[in-house]
Amino acid sequence: QVQLVESGGGLVQAGGSLRLSCAASGRIFSSYAMGWFRQAPGKEREFVAAITWTGVRTYYTDSVKGRFTISRDNAKNTVYLQMNSLKSEDTAVYYCAAGPNIGGLSSAYNYWGQGTQVTVSS
Repeated sequence: QVQLVESGGGLVQAGGSLRLSCAASGRIFSSYAMGWFRQAPGKEREFVAAITWTGVRTYYTDSVKGRFTISRDNAKNTVYLQMNSLKSEDTAVYYCAAGPNIGGLSSAYNYWGQGTQVTVSS
C-alpha cells in the first residue's frame, strides 16, 4: 500500500522558517504529481503547492507565493516544502498528497499523508 508520511512540522515564531518533508513508500507511479495542502481549525482543506514528477513545473496558491518553495527528490521518493517568512495565518495541519495530475483540487489526489502540525506564534 502507498503511504505518505510528513515530518518537519513544529512551533515557530512569525518570520521564521520550517522545512516539511514527505516520504513516500509503496508503489507510486513515477509520473505522479505531488502536492501540499493545509487545513486550519474551522477551515476547509486548501491547496498550498504542487509539483510535477519532473520537478520543473510548480504551482502555488497566491498567499504563499514568494515565501514557500516546493521541491522533490525522486531518488528518495521525497517531496519538500520550504516555508519562509511564516505568518500566523500559516498555522494549520499540512498534508502531502500524490495524484496522476497536478492541480489545486483535493479530488485530483488519491493518496494522502496523516499530516504534520505547523504552528506560527505571533
